[in-house]
Amino acid sequence: MFKKLMILAVVFTLVLSACAPAATATEAPAQPTELAAPSGEVVKATPGNALNMVFLPKFLGNAVFDQAHEGALEAAAELQNPTELQFLAPASGGAGADQIPIITNATTQGVDAIMLSNNAGDQVAPAAQAARDAGITFVTWDSPIPSAEGEQVFVAQVDFAETGTVMADMARNILGEDGGKFAVLSAGPDSANQNAWIAAMQEVLQDPAYSNLELLEIVYGNDETEKSTQEALALVDKYPDMELIMAPTTVGIAAAAKAMQDEGLCDKVKVSGLGLPAEMVSFVKNGCSPEFALWSFYDLGYLTYYLSYLIASGDLEAVDGAQFEAGRMGEYTITKDPTRPDVDGPLRVLMGPFSQYNADNIDAAVNP
Repeated sequence: MFKKLMILAVVFTLVLSACAPAATATEAPAQPTELAAPSGEVVKATPGNALNMVFLPKFLGNAVFDQAHEGALEAAAELQNPTELQFLAPASGGAGADQIPIITNATTQGVDAIMLSNNAGDQVAPAAQAARDAGITFVTWDSPIPSAEGEQVFVAQVDFAETGTVMADMARNILGEDGGKFAVLSAGPDSANQNAWIAAMQEVLQDPAYSNLELLEIVYGNDETEKSTQEALALVDKYPDMELIMAPTTVGIAAAAKAMQDEGLCDKVKVSGLGLPAEMVSFVKNGCSPEFALWSFYDLGYLTYYLSYLIASGDLEAVDGAQFEAGRMGEYTITKDPTRPDVDGPLRVLMGPFSQYNADNIDAAVNP
């Protein structure tokens, strides 16, 4: 009877949602917020379920993905899952398609849930759909599947449209009232989150308020330090009047900042974007990177695990308006994803918030 009541509540909510005005991409704030009417009660996890779960970042050896893994492990311990969490990924950020055989192997093994930070664009969609067809819970985090094929829910670290505004504002702050020319050093061309953030920034740049900012080019370092360094220096050679490199990737921003430092170029070319405070503190203090932003990857891993556990346990249905409790992080709502308006039915859980760092707060961020 309880299940029937819950199903009726979900259906009623979907009907109401269909009649309500659609939310725009710029409306989503940085904190968990309801974009649709909640359906039924807030679902809480039942600890102790033995679930074989795979945590699959873009690649190994990146500090932010290690932090996300640690957050997932905290959630696993809290939920008393006796099955060890599998932490699997390609060795390199330039090998995004190598995520596909990992997903395929996990599907063959019959795991209960896969949690993916997608680095292969829609190439990964058939493997994700095959996992879903096999009854496996499939949640993305950090970077979604653009088409949402095979994806039940995407756990977004922040609103992607807001990311574009944050990057444009940092560029304007650094370049000053007169503006200037800048380039973007991204991860890989198939990185869905990077592409969405850059597209959002390009849209913001159309606003007359940003008319004195000129985006010169977008290049890709494949989230590899050596290649990112090469691309950053190539930009300097190609554009003598460039004053800023914007890198929305923790590998890229650190590599570019170090390249400018080592070449004695920090007075000429600044670096900004999305970075890890512990990796950026020296570049903030020496002026190479006056300002950058990020969020908590530890919390992102924790929230992703909680959501995936709830869905895989059968306690939570991945539908618009469903509410759940994620341990110490509180209550969240699954909503339609407003950042993919041309895709049929993508769902999102929004974490947030952004944190921005500069000389005034970098020490506190590194040594709280």
